[in-house]
Amino acid sequence: MRTRSRTAMFAATAALLLCGAAASAAQPVAAAAPTMAKPAKTLKILTPEQVDPGRLLPPPPEDGSPIQKADLAEVQRIYRTRTPERYETAKWDDAHEDSMIFARTLGPKFDLAKLPATAKLLALVENDQSVSANMAKRYFLRNRPWAIDPSIVACDYKPNAAPKTSYPSGHATLAYSVGGVLADLMPEKSQAILTRAAEYAYSREVCGAHYGSDTEASHVLGTIVAREFLASPKVAPMLQAAREELQAARLTGPNAVATASR
Repeated sequence: MRTRSRTAMFAATAALLLCGAAASAAQPVAAAAPTMAKPAKTLKILTPEQVDPGRLLPPPPEDGSPIQKADLAEVQRIYRTRTPERYETAKWDDAHEDSMIFARTLGPKFDLAKLPATAKLLALVENDQSVSANMAKRYFLRNRPWAIDPSIVACDYKPNAAPKTSYPSGHATLAYSVGGVLADLMPEKSQAILTRAAEYAYSREVCGAHYGSDTEASHVLGTIVAREFLASPKVAPMLQAAREELQAARLTGPNAVATASR
């Protein structure tokens, strides 16, 4: 369609030139509007004090320290001994960073397009955990494993990726925060949910994208985000609405369907 439009435009211009009318008919082309930068995410429910990284997380090991070297050696071991099947899982996990990472665990009824109250709640969790994780990344500025060992090519490799974004893992923080809220909403499935969160976090090491201590920091931060959400008076009505919706969908409660296997 675009090619035909351009051809027609060129033909019309040629005709005008042949008639000698192009000079008077031509109009200046308006300059393209500058691309607007995406607005920065901000906390919607939590406060900066509730997720203050300097208060909640210990500093990561310094580069070159014995602990950091051991941390790196473990990433190298996992990266170099991963099976093709586990690598494929890690790549899928890398490419999917939202609450639907739990869909295979919870089964086909867990469809957020059909669960608006649950989707609204989890969207807020996703937002605030992302802001919290990025606050911590900027606070600690830890080098990624691949910044220390260039032979590691992470699943999310980009030529100009920022190296000092390792601690904590954003993916893992998502898993533990959303997983913590879902485990509370569906207590009979909490073990399956939390197991999936841990497996998803481990994928960051399989990918070579993060240290084990990065994902452990995410476990702490994500759990705190979940706990603060669950304790928030502002969130209480949303939690109740989501719980009722999940019960109506038979995802929780006495009539819940069996948890799907991964």
